[in-house]
Amino acid sequence: MPKTINMSRRTVLLHGAAGGAALGLQPQQMLAAAPKIPPSETIHVAYVGAGTQALRMLCDLLPRKDVRVVAVCDPNTDSTNYVDWSPNGLRNRMRTCLEDPAWDAGTKGIHAGREVARGLVDAYYRKHGRAAGCAAYADFREMLVEERDIDVVKILTPDHLHATVAIAAMRAGKCAVTHKPVGNRFHETRRAIEVARETGAGSHLLAWNDAPWIADIGALLESGAIGTLREVHNWLDKPIWPQGSPTLPAAAPVPRGLDWDLWLGPVPHRPYSPHYTNAVFRGWYDFGSGCISDMGHYSLWPVYKMLGLGAPEIIEATPSFTCAISAEGASRKQKNTVSFPHASTIRFRHGALDVFWYDGGMRPPTPDALYAAGEEMPPRGMMFVGDGGLILGDFHGKEARLFRAGKKQPEPVPSSAPVEDTRDTEWIAALREGRRSRGDFLNAQTISETICLGNVALRAGGRIVWDAAQSRITNREDVNAYLTREYRGGWEM
Repeated sequence: MPKTINMSRRTVLLHGAAGGAALGLQPQQMLAAAPKIPPSETIHVAYVGAGTQALRMLCDLLPRKDVRVVAVCDPNTDSTNYVDWSPNGLRNRMRTCLEDPAWDAGTKGIHAGREVARGLVDAYYRKHGRAAGCAAYADFREMLVEERDIDVVKILTPDHLHATVAIAAMRAGKCAVTHKPVGNRFHETRRAIEVARETGAGSHLLAWNDAPWIADIGALLESGAIGTLREVHNWLDKPIWPQGSPTLPAAAPVPRGLDWDLWLGPVPHRPYSPHYTNAVFRGWYDFGSGCISDMGHYSLWPVYKMLGLGAPEIIEATPSFTCAISAEGASRKQKNTVSFPHASTIRFRHGALDVFWYDGGMRPPTPDALYAAGEEMPPRGMMFVGDGGLILGDFHGKEARLFRAGKKQPEPVPSSAPVEDTRDTEWIAALREGRRSRGDFLNAQTISETICLGNVALRAGGRIVWDAAQSRITNREDVNAYLTREYRGGWEM
């Protein structure tokens, strides 16, 4: 019989799940590395997070015969108040997955939550001759106690819970697979990486991709096609969710079926608001990690790997701001300590090389080479600038063209191989082969921590100087507080 387990007083002892011991696990279990899983055995996956993106990705995972989703977990039972990029896109995606045009018929609104996820899993397995029986939980900590045969915990929660769930999973001997980011604070990201190293448990950041295009660009750079590389620019026409408010939203009644306390996790208690949950969480410093974390992991990770970049020495952010008219009729700049800005630029200095990030419609000045070609700068893109030319591609660097200094016509950058679909195949292959995933947390450390530092600079509203050896900001002592957060009792790391 399928089971739904909600948080209760008896689970209060699980408050220390992120620390492992409160799960009731023995030290050898907490430190056990993820085993090699032979092809003859099915990989058992628990899904933590059952919002819109999680359900879409669940539709991609269910057809795999070598994987079985055995449990789903979300603080929300189910509701139709989710936010997505189209009114019916998610429902249609699930109908396609199930080959059932009547799935969820008669439901208005965008429908998600753990019971929707469980229903999707069971319906798919029944249709394809596999026994149903997916368990559903409100609390991931209780799930880790009850579901001892889990091999992988796949994490698709809001950003503020990623590191907390990943650490608990790895200390329970499970492979932690998470959507970007590893954590939305530098301290949490570093701690999750340390736990991956300490336990030897498998880990994987889903933003990893094979990116064969970066090797083609790297070969051009190595050949001196644009001279010495001076700058890398990456820009994006996001956010596509509300952000930039300098004030917190008004409180509202907690919807039926939502355990608000569990949704908050490590964040100190505050009243519920629908302006925090679902897709809009990304815009708040406490719950999200902004545009650069949402998309920069995909685009900049291959660049940092190709160039062999380490931690930046200086991070300089220029966030947009808002103004308001006071009661006295004066217009003043508003101080914003709670949400990401409408638009921003961030410069990461690595010695003589600068890496620039832009969002909210910001982008670099149009280079002379593009003027000469009679073109405008695209709304999103990636550009490598040297003292002898530039390479310009789409946001991920694909479909790139080479503009040599002194030549009017650009040259296409040849593509050597198609992009491999590695969202799930890489971590599954790593488990089968008993090796570290190429997208594991240790490999993601530089880009993950760099993005966290970019967000610290945004909150600081200016320049920070980073001492990587000491893991400290040296020019503004007060800003070091942004490397971590205030933790609710029992959720400390």
